Amino acid sequence: MGTTLATAAEAVAALHANADPAEEAKIRVRVADDEPVIGVRMGTLFDIAKAATDLPEAEFDELVTHAAYEPRMAAFCILDFRSRRALSDDRRVVLARSYLDHHDAITTWDMVDRAAPRVVGMPMLSGAVDVGILNELARSTDPLRRRSAITAPLWFVRKGSTADVERGLAVAASLDDDEHPYVRSAVRTYRKHAARRVSSSAG
Repeated sequence: MGTTLATAAEAVAALHANADPAEEAKIRVRVADDEPVIGVRMGTLFDIAKAATDLPEAEFDELVTHAAYEPRMAAFCILDFRSRRALSDDRRVVLARSYLDHHDAITTWDMVDRAAPRVVGMPMLSGAVDVGILNELARSTDPLRRRSAITAPLWFVRKGSTADVERGLAVAASLDDDEHPYVRSAVRTYRKHAARRVSSSAG
């Protein structure tokens, strides 16, 4: 998408312009029955989010609190796109805080998976964000916060030390008895990637 989107309204209009009933049916299976869905192919949504990466914060806040799934998913994609830039620790703290402060807007597992590793996990490696937040998230009654707790450390597997990977495994251990499928599947994913990392290091 070649056009820069400067407002939440423009981003939402772009999403509606790309609505497809077939996509709506696919998305509907992973959102709550009462959650509005526009019906936008994920690749198209990513393109729209990328065009809106530099939204002013007031406009971002409007997007991330939108009732429909796609605008909120786009907002978390925006956080991820921002995190891929060369940023100061202070700026990374702002991004992580935005993710955490807007966690109530997260209603599906894919919002977590899209943003948590880079936006929350990455600044933990430098110490800019307190790794203890993972334990707070893991103790939450909200399964999507618990998923964030074990999904953010995937960045540790990618870029951290062995000790960082072990910190993630400690979070996984705290969630071993979790009954929610969103959390159980994320724990399995972390353990799988951590095992590959350990095996690779041993080799």
